[in-house]
Amino acid sequence: MIATRQIADRVRDAAARHTRLRVRGRGHWMDANRPVHADETLSVHECAGIVEYVPGDFVLTARAGTPLAEIAVATAGAGQWLPLDAYGDDDGSIGATVATASTGPLATAFGTPRDQLLGVEFVTGAGDIVRGGGRVVKNVAGFDLVRLTTGAWGTLGVIAEVTVRLRALPAEQETLALPVDDDAVAIERLCTGLRALATTPMACELVNGPLAARLDLPPAPTLLVRIGGNGDSIRAQRNALAALGAGAFQQIDAAAWSRLRLAASAEDAVWRMSWRPSSFAATWTAAREVASVAGGTWMHGSPLRGTVRCGAPRPADGSPEIEHLMRALTVPFDGVRLGETLPAHAWSSLPSATMDRLSRGVRAAFDPCGILNPGILGAST
Repeated sequence: MIATRQIADRVRDAAARHTRLRVRGRGHWMDANRPVHADETLSVHECAGIVEYVPGDFVLTARAGTPLAEIAVATAGAGQWLPLDAYGDDDGSIGATVATASTGPLATAFGTPRDQLLGVEFVTGAGDIVRGGGRVVKNVAGFDLVRLTTGAWGTLGVIAEVTVRLRALPAEQETLALPVDDDAVAIERLCTGLRALATTPMACELVNGPLAARLDLPPAPTLLVRIGGNGDSIRAQRNALAALGAGAFQQIDAAAWSRLRLAASAEDAVWRMSWRPSSFAATWTAAREVASVAGGTWMHGSPLRGTVRCGAPRPADGSPEIEHLMRALTVPFDGVRLGETLPAHAWSSLPSATMDRLSRGVRAAFDPCGILNPGILGAST
């Protein structure tokens, strides 16, 4: 197992040589976000293993390269889990999930990695070992390095270890599916009912027809809802959903969620569109237009979070099709548009989120030589 001090030695050596580093976890998301302009790869794949697990405190500490699947196995015996279901599969690492702030359908009820993270140990671009937060739930002292490094894509430091809060596994779970009309009025009516529910579902995703077919469902727009709790809670949630009056929910195989997480293939260009949850119907309609211009094939979105994720065949740089994708990414939209996996040339259609003075200053403070994942958030250094 690679120790944090070994990562620090490698970073200090790279800084001395002015060598740019591509930080690599288990290698699943190497094509995500903007292209990295690096000279060498720094792998934390072997920086793995569970360091400490205290079931009574619902707290677990693991090295960055630890697969999510390993954490799931370790906690299940105590009736606990870490509800982070980033897109892809559970072979992805906890370090990469935190570094990219990746979320999945369970974010509807449990939030993002920032909501699960209690502490982090990382190596800055200067080779310094820094620890933020702690290994107890009530630790609130000090500057919030935990939130700062979450979602920084390794540009502030190489994450070596994380401490996360766990949740109790629901005694029972069900996945329900409801065919819906794919028009703004019907979707807005459905969203209003969902927001009025007394209990937030564990997950709630609207999928379009092509994606429904990939999930082994009838090829029509469908709302997927995941509920959990004891028997009485399950029945109450099921009755509340039925009272929406939008149609009849049918129980389906929970494997639909795993297939949804794997919807994007290596041949897809993927992007997300987000706005306030109360405007989800408008966001869905706008995303459908954007996807149509880009030749999109699948879409799914979270009505309770206001985010829609789209996929289309990924054109090659320099091909005529890439112009359609770039034009689609500039279709007027009041919310936020983020790339996930795009051809290198298409990233110019999306503004960088880190070119402001504050972001540049923070980056310079933690990575003064600009050697960690240069370019991945839009900055050249």
